[in-house]
Amino acid sequence: MNKHIDMFIKVLGERSKSEHTITAYKKDLEQLNIFLTSKNIKDIKDVSSDTLKEYFAKLTDEGWTPKTISRKLNSTKTFFKYLDSINLIDRNPAGMISHPKVENHPPRILSEIEYRALRDAARSDKRTYIIIEILLQTGIRIGELCRIKMKELDLDSRDPSLLISEYGSNTSRSIPLNKISVEMFKEYLNIRPKTSNSDHLFITKNGNPLLIRNVRSSIDNVFKKAGIENAKVNDLRNTFIAHHLSRGTNIFILSKIIGHKRISTTEKYIGKINIDLERITPLPSL
Repeated sequence: MNKHIDMFIKVLGERSKSEHTITAYKKDLEQLNIFLTSKNIKDIKDVSSDTLKEYFAKLTDEGWTPKTISRKLNSTKTFFKYLDSINLIDRNPAGMISHPKVENHPPRILSEIEYRALRDAARSDKRTYIIIEILLQTGIRIGELCRIKMKELDLDSRDPSLLISEYGSNTSRSIPLNKISVEMFKEYLNIRPKTSNSDHLFITKNGNPLLIRNVRSSIDNVFKKAGIENAKVNDLRNTFIAHHLSRGTNIFILSKIIGHKRISTTEKYIGKINIDLERITPLPSL
């Protein structure tokens, strides 16, 4: 089955799926393969619906959350659907398997106290501090931050902006930059290694592009240092969205700027807008 997984992962790359998505699919399918091997199933055509149901029941027994199991099932369904589309299997064994019921929790929004604690805890690492502020001031995703190219940042015009290029199924969009985000980008450019020829904005000391997992790890460490529990990097984006809704930003314009494909995705934040973070300033053109 390894060769089929490798072939599928290659196709995902050709379809411009994000690094994070490809890695997640690969890990999920490799985990499934370990289970199939333990059942002495070597031919992909011998995988049955009953075998897959047994696998996902095993994950439940092991304590995996419904949300994680649902994601792994989605990886499995997509994989077998692809194999079926190129006639490598006679039927899709994952097609009729239902997803577990997943509770939809409201977006996690940082409180004013948490926001201040986060800033204080990050001050000892200037690059991480700048990255946290940029994520809070622009609402961009961590993957988008790591993909920023030097040419996509415009700080010198009358209306500073950041271009987020098209990637995967996400279309390109332009983000107007407020005063604080402009200051943060300029501060970073002052400490960015000068010897690198990389066209990526955020780079390591050796001039290599920053990896998503390294940025996430750095910010997770700051959350821990600040004593902020149950928070993830994406909660910086959640806080940005909720804050601008609380300031009366037009939801249709905001949805476009943050890259939501459906307005309903932005609407779920409306019940979480009673915050007042002094350092997140309104976007200049809204």
